[in-house]
Amino acid sequence: QVQLVESGGGLVQPGGSLRLSCAVSGFAFDNYAISWFRQAPGKERAGVSCISKSGGSRNYANSVKDRFTISRDNHKNTVYLQMNSLRPEDTGVYYCAAKNDVYDYCSGYRSADYDYWGQGTQVTVSS
Repeated sequence: QVQLVESGGGLVQPGGSLRLSCAVSGFAFDNYAISWFRQAPGKERAGVSCISKSGGSRNYANSVKDRFTISRDNHKNTVYLQMNSLRPEDTGVYYCAAKNDVYDYCSGYRSADYDYWGQGTQVTVSS
């Protein structure tokens, strides 16, 4: 059974930090790129960050560059998103998603390209 389970969300003040985790089971994790998406209230879901199957290629949306860091542990079948200097506009539901990664390269956030999705974790940045 395929599962992607996000955790680590919560309420944090502006300027604070959170680390999200995406624990994967049920498919060959080390053949898949993993991306984080977020859906802010009233907005469409958008890609935030991607990491290729080996971890050698990483990509960030402009709005989170230099604040968020994506990483993966292929022994633990887990991807992490370290989020620092959080802003109210980072508020939303964060989803992880898996895409078969033939070229070991992060190449975009088209939802239809992703094979598996998690249920999401809520992140709220507010004072």
